[in-house]
Amino acid sequence: MGLISEVLLLPFAPVRGSGWVVQQVVREAERIYYDPSAIQAELARLETQLEAGEISEEEFDRLEDDLLDRLEAANRRTAATNDGTT
Repeated sequence: MGLISEVLLLPFAPVRGSGWVVQQVVREAERIYYDPSAIQAELARLETQLEAGEISEEEFDRLEDDLLDRLEAANRRTAATNDGTT
């Protein structure tokens, strides 16, 4: 039965392969997006921009809040992974 189902599903192989590729790209993008060291580097760059006068206080506050939210989410994801839940 396994061979027959594989033969019948063969026309859908490109779709399944594309789905796998998309899933891998999403995983890597999430890994980079939630990388604590990358977030901390962005926070440092943001502070440098503020000190250089490249951005306003309001923009700094808004962007800093976004980055801190990402860092908190990254920490929750790490804690969930360490607990064995995903």
